[in-house]
Amino acid sequence: MSSEPSTSATAALNTAASTAAASLDTLGVNTLRFLSVDAVQKANSGHPGLPLGAAAMAYVLWTRFLKHHPADPGWFDRDRFVLSAGHGSALLYSLLHLTGYALPLDEIKQFRQWGSMTPGHPERGVTPGVETTTGPLGQGFGNGVGLAMAEAHLAARYNRPDFKIIDHHTYAIISDGDLMEGIASEAASLAGHLQLGKLIYLYDNNHVTLSAGTAITFTEDCARRFESYGWHTQAVKDGNDLAAIERALSSARAETQRPSLILLHTHLGYGSPHKQDSFEAHGSPLGAEEVRLTKEKLGWPAQPPFHVPETVRAHLREALARGEQAEAKWNEKFAKYAQAFPELAAELSELMRGELPAGWDADLPRFPADAKGMATRVASGKIMNAVAPHLPALIGGSADLDPSTYTALKGLGDFEPSGAATPDKQGSDSGGWSYAGRNLHFGVREHAMGSIMNGLAAHGGTVPFGATFLVFSDYMRPPIRLAALMGLHVIYVFTHDSIALGEDGSTHQPVEQLAGLRAIPRLIVIRPGDANETVAAWRVALATREQPVALILTRQDVPTLDRAQFSAADGLQQGAYILADAPKGNPDLILIASGSELALVVEARRKLLEKQIRVRVVSMPSWELFEAQPREYRDAVLPPEVGARLAVEAGVSQGWHRYVGSRGDVLAVDRFGASAPGEVMMREYGFTADNVYRRALALLEASPVPGYIENHLAS
Repeated sequence: MSSEPSTSATAALNTAASTAAASLDTLGVNTLRFLSVDAVQKANSGHPGLPLGAAAMAYVLWTRFLKHHPADPGWFDRDRFVLSAGHGSALLYSLLHLTGYALPLDEIKQFRQWGSMTPGHPERGVTPGVETTTGPLGQGFGNGVGLAMAEAHLAARYNRPDFKIIDHHTYAIISDGDLMEGIASEAASLAGHLQLGKLIYLYDNNHVTLSAGTAITFTEDCARRFESYGWHTQAVKDGNDLAAIERALSSARAETQRPSLILLHTHLGYGSPHKQDSFEAHGSPLGAEEVRLTKEKLGWPAQPPFHVPETVRAHLREALARGEQAEAKWNEKFAKYAQAFPELAAELSELMRGELPAGWDADLPRFPADAKGMATRVASGKIMNAVAPHLPALIGGSADLDPSTYTALKGLGDFEPSGAATPDKQGSDSGGWSYAGRNLHFGVREHAMGSIMNGLAAHGGTVPFGATFLVFSDYMRPPIRLAALMGLHVIYVFTHDSIALGEDGSTHQPVEQLAGLRAIPRLIVIRPGDANETVAAWRVALATREQPVALILTRQDVPTLDRAQFSAADGLQQGAYILADAPKGNPDLILIASGSELALVVEARRKLLEKQIRVRVVSMPSWELFEAQPREYRDAVLPPEVGARLAVEAGVSQGWHRYVGSRGDVLAVDRFGASAPGEVMMREYGFTADNVYRRALALLEASPVPGYIENHLAS
């Protein structure tokens, strides 16, 4: 007699198993929903609508596709997940807790509270498993493009046949609000052009924003829009249909030549009897009674809050075993890779650790004294091309301005899909076209460039730079702020730094941008005064690991100072240093300058010395680096007892008064520019050695120092 079960018995078993799995899936989705809702309700603050509506897509992705190891959030070959719709952070925290990240349930209960690991919007470095700080809509969209570009670049450079060491996907959940932001259009257009096949976005298409339905502002056909960008698009009619979501994700993963957008039609605040599909569910707690009714409608116990069925916990914690197995398999593969390709493996390991290679700075140039000198943007380009061969992590480009910003890395190739049409101009001069290329072409997309740079840096293995004119830093201020908030190692190369750029006029002449950048906490701003200070600035920019750095560079030539007569440019690393001191004793006067104005105060000092005035010149290229120095050093550079101080900078005066004090003066630009040749602009705005000299004399006459009048008259 056969021991095999009958066909009908097998069918019954299969049906029972399928029913049990479906029941577990339903429990899992609802656990995500109500952990999130309870967190928002307890905090009496937050966004319950997205977690209720998007829990199903998140559940399918995290349980059936996402490659990650909750016990090792930094495992390099993990898939990256971005919640671009960061207002739905409670959903992400629920996912992280349930799958086994070091995020205890007590932290979910402290959602949005002081000192918790669950802030109002996801923050990198605060919560284990959060890849990038999101919340300002559209930023996560751009970050995801940068993450996918980093994966494609490193895979092209380091993978070998039979050794796919870098092989992961980038996923994101995006919202209607994300797609309304202009940055999403910029980043999506570039991603489609670049054919980023491992980039997959789930669009929570619920047709509701914070204040109303999207029908009053946003009625475009998003699928056709993204198809025109070169994306693969699919639509899922029911955003709670787990099987349909799984099929769509499988199809997206099978598409390797195009990024994918899956449009899931969902219901904001799903299950809420009175607030589903209403903006009232977007940004405010449902209220205790509505929470009770929503749980009742979806078959969830009203009490206790923060309920997690043990079967669900066990099911989602399977991610730990899967992740451990995946990482162990990858480690085994990497060990064999290291045996077959030891030099590549050593280089890649260094990149993954974020370390600079030994001898990276061996070829940093030193520029000879030259009265004509060169523009600091030109010096910067020479420096970049000297160090790039020794720094495999360095990758970047400009917003269509590399001929003007001097940021092309010659001979290092262009990041483009293989087989891309050859353009009229190659920024790299040679090196070919593939994802292995290190010259990025962002197009005229400053905002997306900044956000993509953040994604590149957040991925790891790259040190991205991006260049544009200083005045256009305004277009990328949101991602600059987020880079500072996250502590990302990104480098901004901002050229054409003042009214001295000349004929392009006031629309292109930055005056307030320096002050605006200096106002961003944790951003290091450096405005070098000559070619050798530019070398020192790049040294700081490359060696600084957990802060973004902005280099502010000239269009016009500036003299390369004779360092035999003046202090070494390495003093820049302290932010400010004594370039030239008074001949004897304490100075009567301190002249302070940054950037191109340094040469002016050097010349003015010469004239003042002829009048027997004891003058100290302080080069101050970076306020941030200076403020980081001990008080003793700062007082040695700017002695408190010397009140006669004149600061000179071709930007707004805002902020300089802290360094000149009540008895000092600032020669600055507190109005907009005009259209004229650069040298005319500088003369008309008072940036001449003669005017610095006159302002210094007037300052001394208003606040005479002992012996000054006698010395001046005697001369």
